Amino acid sequence: MSSEANPFESLREQVDDAAAVLETDPGVIERLKNPERVLETNLTFERDDGSLETVRAYRSQFNGDRGPYKGGIRYHPGVTRDEVKALSGWMAYKCAVVDVPYGGGKGGIAIDPADYSADELERITRAFATELRPLIGEDRDIPAPDVNTGQREMNWIKDTYETLENTTAPGVITGKAIDSGGSEGRVEATGRSVALSAREAFDWLGRDLSGATVAVQGYGNAGSVAAALLDDLGADVVAASDSSGGIHAADGFDPREVKAHKSETGSVTGYSGTDAISNDELLTLDVDCLVPAALENAVNGDLAADVRADLIVEAANGPLTPDADDVLADRGVHVVPDILANAGGVTVSYFEWVQNRQRFGWTEERVNEELERVITDAFDTLVETYESNEVPNLRTAAYVVGIGRIVNAYDQAGNWP
Repeated sequence: MSSEANPFESLREQVDDAAAVLETDPGVIERLKNPERVLETNLTFERDDGSLETVRAYRSQFNGDRGPYKGGIRYHPGVTRDEVKALSGWMAYKCAVVDVPYGGGKGGIAIDPADYSADELERITRAFATELRPLIGEDRDIPAPDVNTGQREMNWIKDTYETLENTTAPGVITGKAIDSGGSEGRVEATGRSVALSAREAFDWLGRDLSGATVAVQGYGNAGSVAAALLDDLGADVVAASDSSGGIHAADGFDPREVKAHKSETGSVTGYSGTDAISNDELLTLDVDCLVPAALENAVNGDLAADVRADLIVEAANGPLTPDADDVLADRGVHVVPDILANAGGVTVSYFEWVQNRQRFGWTEERVNEELERVITDAFDTLVETYESNEVPNLRTAAYVVGIGRIVNAYDQAGNWP
């Protein structure tokens, strides 16, 4: 895997590519290449043995022209200021691409959660929530889960905020447990939008998804759900990987059984009837569809030259570097970009926020139907933009859509002061 590309510089390059198509004031474009503000803070908390430890945490608010800032919180040792800035920008454009009335935000704590007990993670989370308190709110900034966080951490943040504010505000955060104001369908939403995007892409390309071979790099929530839903659509999932290694079976395997195996053993490796493969081997398998669902910069320009998939659907944020995009575009490999393919998470987060504000819950069937409508409409707009403009790939077309909508909102509001 490549970790050399700076994700924030990748974001800025992607914005520049789209700006070349748009007739927009360069000053406005420069504004849309930088976050509006970034919180950088040190969290000091007590370990179980009574000692104190300090860790670094961040929250970036990239753009709020279309609504409250929105974006997840991740716990990972690789979290940096530039990473959360990039992720918050991708969130702003993602929300605009699927026409959800949010801006973009992102946060993270530079820790490996495996190094801490549940009690320690709760103290870290509540310390971060206390620092976030002046920034977040139902109409200001609405965090959500991301890498290595989930319902438990969101519940802790909600409780901390409500306790400190002496109020009830379930809409201050999304991705919560159902009994704490969460939404049906939220856990599966990111993987579901990946599967829907793959289905729409195969249809656009005039190909049959039934019987198509799929490789999934990264078998967390998004990757495993996407694999299961693609299997339901008739595709054959033939490879999967996680941080411990990968597996391959030419005839495919049951992705749900692989998920159960990982839950039991901690990794997809060792699943019966499969051969062990490396991460790079998975990324370069001769498959119909590749789903990168791990972290950013999984594929750089050098590796992209060896990618043999006919279609790439990005479940992770920023898994391809700009150099990889160029190589793949030259080779005619289409990439359904992250800011559409994995937008199911933020879309259903929006549905959760709406339900919280209305104090009225939706059925899972309604959530999934609304999500499918949003993703298919957004895909149709993406393809129309791609086919009617001189752009090199679907990613640039997506940024043309997203930036155009944000610029329209900015122009309509006017610049003040």
